[in-house]
Amino acid sequence: MKLFLDTADIDSIRRAGATGLLDGVTTNPSHVAKAGRVFEEVIEEICSLVPDHVSVEAVADSTEGLVTEARRLVSIGRQVVIKIPMSRDGLRAVPILEREHRIRTNVTMVFSPTQALLAMKAGASFVSIVLSRLENVAIESDRLIDDTMTIKRQYGFASEIIAGSLKTQPTLLYCLRAGVDIATIPEDLFNLLFQHPLTEMGLAQFARDWAQVRKRQ
Repeated sequence: MKLFLDTADIDSIRRAGATGLLDGVTTNPSHVAKAGRVFEEVIEEICSLVPDHVSVEAVADSTEGLVTEARRLVSIGRQVVIKIPMSRDGLRAVPILEREHRIRTNVTMVFSPTQALLAMKAGASFVSIVLSRLENVAIESDRLIDDTMTIKRQYGFASEIIAGSLKTQPTLLYCLRAGVDIATIPEDLFNLLFQHPLTEMGLAQFARDWAQVRKRQ
């Protein structure tokens, strides 16, 4: 599974990137607004830190507008992947961008297996299921993940499935078991993946024992 950080915070991206374990970054208008900076400058700086995948939202009300905005955004960096809304106009824009302009797309705001099917049929490079929003309204996400991955395997779609904005390790673990391609997570969850109380206890014991060994030398 690839791990993406879900943020526009430059310091968070630097810290996670320094581990060598970060595969990409996803942003959205809310994340960029929190940065309090010029949009293009934020995306350009993220691209300077992330070598392969930076998902950036295209905001427009029509297929033509989405295509125009996408072409503008990819000029910021070759890493830019265009987030496209799960809508009729959005899915019409996907094959235009993917086939005619060779621009990778990430269809987002997907909340059902049938929406995921349509996004995959349209030819999106990535399909984002935003699990945190489902869980916020007490809808279980495991069935959606299972059904989406079954559809992908059954019909041989090439789209990579993104489990978006995960908040807990149990949800991430379920996505791992289901074979989800990518998870987007906040920095605090990324940091938690390194931790376990038994690891900390074991390392502390090794340190104490090593101190005793050194005393005898």
